[in-house]
Amino acid sequence: MSTDNRVVDPFLDDAVPALPPPRRRVRLDRTPVPVPETQDAPRGRPYERRSGVGGPGSPERMRVEGLSVLYGDKPAVKDVSLPIHAGEALALIGPSGCGKTTLLRTLNRLTETTAGATRHGRVLLDGVDVEQFEVTALRRRVAMVFQQPNPFPMSIFDNVAYAIRVQNKKRGGRDRVRELEPQVVDALRRAGLYDELGGDLDRPALRLSGGQQQRLCIARAIATRPEVLLMDEPCSALDPRSTAVIEELIGELRRDLAVVIVTHNLAQAHRVGDKVAFMYLGDLVEFGATEQVFEAPRAERTRDYVAGAFG
Repeated sequence: MSTDNRVVDPFLDDAVPALPPPRRRVRLDRTPVPVPETQDAPRGRPYERRSGVGGPGSPERMRVEGLSVLYGDKPAVKDVSLPIHAGEALALIGPSGCGKTTLLRTLNRLTETTAGATRHGRVLLDGVDVEQFEVTALRRRVAMVFQQPNPFPMSIFDNVAYAIRVQNKKRGGRDRVRELEPQVVDALRRAGLYDELGGDLDRPALRLSGGQQQRLCIARAIATRPEVLLMDEPCSALDPRSTAVIEELIGELRRDLAVVIVTHNLAQAHRVGDKVAFMYLGDLVEFGATEQVFEAPRAERTRDYVAGAFG
């Protein structure tokens, strides 16, 4: 927390005035000690793609239509169109600087926080242009998990409760601990953390291991029940074991919402993605089912990239 009593709000991607002091205070008077991950972390493997989850019968949650994004006069995303379905994980792949993260950040209007950025085309959420939503309301429905874990210097409980309190404050509701607890516990269960940490939710979040901190940030993001979860290289700062846990979690989360993940790891995209979009120099080169993109790509450039010829 900075000296002017402001915190970074993941819903605003900017500094905002801090909420009133949390109900459960913690003291960081000792050097943070990581809490070990569970001993039976799952091995990296594709999660099961069950019939009825994703696919042609799944409702379309978002749609990108003719989207172009420029920073000044430099195009970062060029005339991209694609659907995003509930019950699916969409993996955005491509070399560095190809527009993946810009596309991801445009889905919940984070791109507009960058000076000089302009957008053309449309991004629709349930058929409504995202420009018509109040921005914090949009980011509760289209939540974001960033590359580096960013837990607040609060307890585990208050990290997750923060998102709920912001929502309740907007609605003029109350935020008593006993009323928040069921929602906090539900988010921690969905993020696969409650069995590990449920016995001590007053523990400082900064004492958790890196993988647990990232899952805590996921719990905070899903606490308000968004329809879409955006993930910008969520495993890039994690060890292989923690990465496997996060990948397994993505497989579980995509049952209830749409997941869009940016990754440079082609093996990870193959493991977690139901659909894959390959971008190169701002263009959407290929979009399709994971097996098709990796095993029978239509574009020569896609074949070269998935074969490791460049990137």
